[in-house]
Amino acid sequence: KRGYRCSYVDKENIMVWFIGAGSGDPELLTIKAKKIIDESDVIIYAGSLVNKEVLSSAKESAVIYNSASMNLDEVIEVMKDAHEKGLKVARVHTGDPSIYGAHREQMRELDKLGIKYKVVPGVSSFLAAAATLNLEYTLPGVSQTVILTRMEGRTPMPKGESIEELAVHQASMVIFLSISMIEELVEKLCTSYPKNTKVAVVYKASWEDEKRIVSTLENIAEEVKKAGIGKTALVIVGNALGDEFEVSRLYDKHFSHEYRKASV
Repeated sequence: KRGYRCSYVDKENIMVWFIGAGSGDPELLTIKAKKIIDESDVIIYAGSLVNKEVLSSAKESAVIYNSASMNLDEVIEVMKDAHEKGLKVARVHTGDPSIYGAHREQMRELDKLGIKYKVVPGVSSFLAAAATLNLEYTLPGVSQTVILTRMEGRTPMPKGESIEELAVHQASMVIFLSISMIEELVEKLCTSYPKNTKVAVVYKASWEDEKRIVSTLENIAEEVKKAGIGKTALVIVGNALGDEFEVSRLYDKHFSHEYRKASV
């Protein structure tokens, strides 16, 4: 049986790679990300969120660090030391590093040191959550906008980005890092969304112990508490969770576009 051979070649000789490890399921790791992890000499992974199975095929000689117990200076020091020794580094983030990944601050420090780096995107948990719910965030006639946000906690929100201000749009909204404040979150959402608006909570999307709750804003807080969900979950709210929507123009036989003429 012939196996798949990845043809990816690093022509730029990048020594530090920021990897999006996906939402949890190891099979959602991209081919490119897996190849880089498998070839890396040093791996720094976000152990509080990343499924360690994505590192299962790392080479035996690889030195692995869990960044959950490290500060920024310590992470950069590991990268700097590896770079000076000519070692390849995989900095493994959960989901996609562009969403609450805190990787820009690492890049800024690497820029100061003149160390080259590159990013490999990953499957974000908001996409894995949509998959498990068979959800289309951008249903025609319902919502063509997706808002990714979070509740204010120890990290303040910029002006104009409070839950109440964003809820005014009644778009499809995905709320990260806020499940522990579900009651307060519901209260803020209900300033614009009706109480009977559908809402879903997905705990550890794509992991083996994934949990899903689909309810309404009026009842979701109670159901979340009954399920014992207090962290690592997304809250998704909006009418895209419903069953009423328009048929798209993309496949409408009466609609012409570049590749198809309308049927008479």
